[in-house]
Amino acid sequence: MIAVPSPWELFDLSGTRAAVVGGTGVLGGRFARCLAAAGAEVIVLGRSIERGGAVRDSIQSSGGHAEFLSVDVSDRSTIERAAESLEAGGGLDILVNAPGVNNTTPFAEVTDEAWNRLLDVNLTSVFRTCQLFAPLMHDRSNSASIINISSASSGPPLSRVGGYGVAKAGVNNLTQYLARELAEDGIRVNAILPGFFPAEQNRVLLTPERVGAITGHTPLARLGQPEELDGALLWLASSRASGFVTGSLVHVDGGFSAMTI
Repeated sequence: MIAVPSPWELFDLSGTRAAVVGGTGVLGGRFARCLAAAGAEVIVLGRSIERGGAVRDSIQSSGGHAEFLSVDVSDRSTIERAAESLEAGGGLDILVNAPGVNNTTPFAEVTDEAWNRLLDVNLTSVFRTCQLFAPLMHDRSNSASIINISSASSGPPLSRVGGYGVAKAGVNNLTQYLARELAEDGIRVNAILPGFFPAEQNRVLLTPERVGAITGHTPLARLGQPEELDGALLWLASSRASGFVTGSLVHVDGGFSAMTI
């Protein structure tokens, strides 16, 4: 008889430490709570002390272990300080990069400042955190996993999110580059590409007309719900469930990326 692990054994993250960058956002906060529910000790990183404290407190009130560290992903020095704190706390097994900003300004009116901010927050910050946190993940008994949050907009360009899509396409490429670079250190690197999930940064875009266009191009004919990202997150976080998976771009988009005409 072949021994088959139970679902809980496959996705049990007890004894691991997970950092969620952008954990103060709607999806990032969900990721933090999900990892904590699976047994991980979670460090929430973000700019908003109020929202970060709320995520931490909700995890603790549910019996989980969490703390909050204030960082500005555009400021390398704050990430360096966070890395020092994480190292002092015992290193890191799981890193989720979920920062995000958008800009719906028409292309001809986008300023250099706005363009640079899109790239800095959505792409360069992922480079910064991976570079500074990866040394904390070496020698973690093959349990180390970096999960970058990309987007369905990283593929064929979508209207009104041009700079965001360019940055997320860079996240995809960076993910696969780091999968090769960090494999010798026992660190797996993958990305989740969500489709359309109502969140703070995209509510202005989700007009009834645009939602109709999106769902008409989505085989499952609806928007996603945050909890529908839980499975992909836990799968990639668990070395037992996805120990041979690295460099993968996992679409969770209701089939949006599979459609042409």
